[in-house]
Amino acid sequence: MLLASRAVFLTAGALATRTACRPTSPVGAGLSGRVLGATLTLRQRRDLSAAAPAGYDYVIVGGGSAGCVLANRLTEGTGATVLLLEAGPKDTVLGSKRLLWKIHMPAALIYNLCDDKYNWYYHTTPQRHMGDRVLYWPRGRVWGGSSSLNAMVYIRGHAEDYNRWAAQGASGWDYEHCLPYFRKAQNHELGANPYRGGDGPLHVSRAKTQHILHQTFLDAAQQAGYPFTEDMNGFQQEGVGWMDMTIHRGKRWSAASAYLRPALTRPNLSTEVQAFVTRILFEGTKAVGIEYTQGGEKKKVYAHKEVILSGGAINSPQLLMLSGVGNADDLKQHGIPVVSHLPGVGQNLQDHLELYVQQGSTQPITLYQSQQPLNMVKIGLEWFLKFTGEGATAHLETGGFIRSRPGVTHPDIQFHFLPSQVIDHGRVAPNAEAYQVHVGSMRPTSVGWMKLKSADPKDHPILEPNYLATEIDVWELRESVKLTREIFLQKAFDQFRGPEVTPGKSVQTDEEIDRFVKEKADSAYHPSCTCKMGQSNDPLAVVDPETRVFGLENLRVVDASIMPSLPSGNLNAPTIMIAEKAADIIKGLPSLCAQGIPVYKPQSLDTQR
Repeated sequence: MLLASRAVFLTAGALATRTACRPTSPVGAGLSGRVLGATLTLRQRRDLSAAAPAGYDYVIVGGGSAGCVLANRLTEGTGATVLLLEAGPKDTVLGSKRLLWKIHMPAALIYNLCDDKYNWYYHTTPQRHMGDRVLYWPRGRVWGGSSSLNAMVYIRGHAEDYNRWAAQGASGWDYEHCLPYFRKAQNHELGANPYRGGDGPLHVSRAKTQHILHQTFLDAAQQAGYPFTEDMNGFQQEGVGWMDMTIHRGKRWSAASAYLRPALTRPNLSTEVQAFVTRILFEGTKAVGIEYTQGGEKKKVYAHKEVILSGGAINSPQLLMLSGVGNADDLKQHGIPVVSHLPGVGQNLQDHLELYVQQGSTQPITLYQSQQPLNMVKIGLEWFLKFTGEGATAHLETGGFIRSRPGVTHPDIQFHFLPSQVIDHGRVAPNAEAYQVHVGSMRPTSVGWMKLKSADPKDHPILEPNYLATEIDVWELRESVKLTREIFLQKAFDQFRGPEVTPGKSVQTDEEIDRFVKEKADSAYHPSCTCKMGQSNDPLAVVDPETRVFGLENLRVVDASIMPSLPSGNLNAPTIMIAEKAADIIKGLPSLCAQGIPVYKPQSLDTQR
């Protein structure tokens, strides 16, 4: 990479648990800028802070997607004092307010995926169903977290994902109670409608590329029988179309850009970077603060109201376990005093797998030439001067969602199309004129776990995603290969189609495709669900639907780890939504709701298209 039909309607949420809620207008008026109580003057805030005992009302651990949202919303129009702790650096040049180009140039994302300065650089255990391969898991360790490393694809998932969450015990998290928080967060360049937000902090843009291969992919997919959708985050997810992206005026629009940076001037918000959190401080079962190291010095900070963990699906459960919250038998093996036996911590680990199906191009129109040194210099100069050109996009500008087989109620296969070739997460340079589809199944049934390797906070935990442990997961990826090949064989690609690069013409039988899947499938970078949200009678649940950790006081988890199950799509937009909704919960506000918003439903389930 340069980086890198007819339809009937379904009223979403009809069967989901309902909670008290605040209605919203059709286009999201009033979704942003609400004030909790009277707005305090600057003098009043300073006086309040000075009068308070040492510490903060809220201490947030993790300056990633969720932590940035909470830091903004909890200090918005209130006198609450907040400290945000981030283990990594700022997303700016050291000692300067100038943005780091590696993070903020959309096409440069590959540099951060390969740089452990901004990346936790995790790896899984050898995967026994994948030939004992060890898979690489990059995760953000910088302001903005993984929203500063990702491919900037803005995908919400399907309405039924959130109705499923409610059915799995996350009451109040059905689609009608989540959609308003997607809208509240969003500032879509196409404007507001019942599905999109128009005045939120998170700028979202629609793909603007003129690259011929993107339109070719859309044409070919429609020739294969799939519909075109105007907005895969709106009424109709199913089909192919142009991607939404968290890119604004040619730059990455991370959670740090959207939420944290605008709040930094507030006197009730404090931030610390290079702050490596080692444990939660408890008095009995009450969380009272955080211990961390910074510059070789051990420090403690106290929370008057709550400690909120927003470290993500790996760091949040790891910190809970290091602090004595988790499976008591496992903690005792590491000599960690048990504060609360909560066996669900680290369990229920879920992730998306994906494959690259790559096709050679007979014409030199892919991004291969763009990645030659002289051309990269030209592209970089244009971006630095004008924030335009090939440096202003991650190039994943088209994609789609389809159903793998008849009987599936909503899409379970996702496509990202790229007019280039990716090898080993981009750590190996492309070697040919080629284009590809990233394709994977959205609701895998294989579930894993994570545990501590030791009581040393610096030791990465043991990550066991247990990929491809079920036959249906293998089948869905096999089918993904076949369905992608079918699209690449459509007439639209005739003028460009060269030899297949991967899997290659020698891979044809089911057994050969399955072998390819096990040898080449890789993480889509969506680990989640390790601090599951649910009810107290669920042995795997870690937090309740108010995001409070069961059995403990003044402790919440707010990030992708609390998802009960994977949504059907990328995780950044849902994580930001979770934090927006949790902020209202923490403030004591009733949930926003959007009742009766229609969602596309296939006319028939007898066919897949």
